[in-house]
Amino acid sequence: MTIKAVIFDLDGTITRPYFDFDSIRQQIGLDREAGPLLELMDKMDPEQYRMAETILNYHEQKAVTDSRLNPGARRTLRKLREAGIRIGILTRNRRTNAIAIEKKHGLKFDAIVGREDGPVKPDAFGVLHLCRLFGVEPRQSMVVGDYLFDLQCAKAGGALAVLLNNDGKGQQFAEHADFCIENISQILQIIEQNRQRTD
Repeated sequence: MTIKAVIFDLDGTITRPYFDFDSIRQQIGLDREAGPLLELMDKMDPEQYRMAETILNYHEQKAVTDSRLNPGARRTLRKLREAGIRIGILTRNRRTNAIAIEKKHGLKFDAIVGREDGPVKPDAFGVLHLCRLFGVEPRQSMVVGDYLFDLQCAKAGGALAVLLNNDGKGQQFAEHADFCIENISQILQIIEQNRQRTD
């Protein structure tokens, strides 16, 4: 199946890994290994939630300020655009943070789905929403990310799941991926191989 859209995670995929969620949970007053932060925040009372959101927003803003692109990210996005392939961002960050990354690094995303837009990864919402926006079938898309939730939402939505194992930690999620890569530019080879098989 020809790939017509690529949906990227943001932190750790377009940009180099930055967040230390164990430390953020600890600052909020949670156990370091209590689980996914957004899901924990959903269970908080309003006062706890506001405090947690303030801490999270601080770290997210700092992540934008300190952000650096992953090796190969800029070239990969340029090649996708030249090939007419749509580029989406699906993040558990706020949409405004993805826009700030886009502007800071002179990138161009066709659409962004952030946590305020609907159910977050690993839910399939973002994949299906972006595919509808782009006018492509989920099986004509791929999701590229560095964490389990990226792969799970790809599978749930019917897209190809590509694991970017750029720091060695992602290997534990490999069984959930259709493809494993170590540099983001390797998706260009996967797309070309898929195209050749369908020609």
